[in-house]
Amino acid sequence: MKTDKIIIANLKCSGCENTIKTKLAELAGVENVTVNHEDDSVTIVHNEENNRDAFTKKLHDLGYPEATEENGLLLQLKSYASCMIGRINK
Repeated sequence: MKTDKIIIANLKCSGCENTIKTKLAELAGVENVTVNHEDDSVTIVHNEENNRDAFTKKLHDLGYPEATEENGLLLQLKSYASCMIGRINK
């Protein structure tokens, strides 16, 4: 098993957390996803079927780019939509 920790932008609430956990868990080989609001991180435990690039791409697509990445208005709007979906599905 391997663990990757990714610091992200736009993490706001439990709705965001729910969406992130749900969508990353759908990726092949993911065993566990933990979201930490204090340091804006996502920790993924996986069996290496996917790699860090696949996780950062999925997070980016959901509106949660890596903290080092440019965070424009479109990504912020995507994160709000992901957050709302996460709240509804919770």
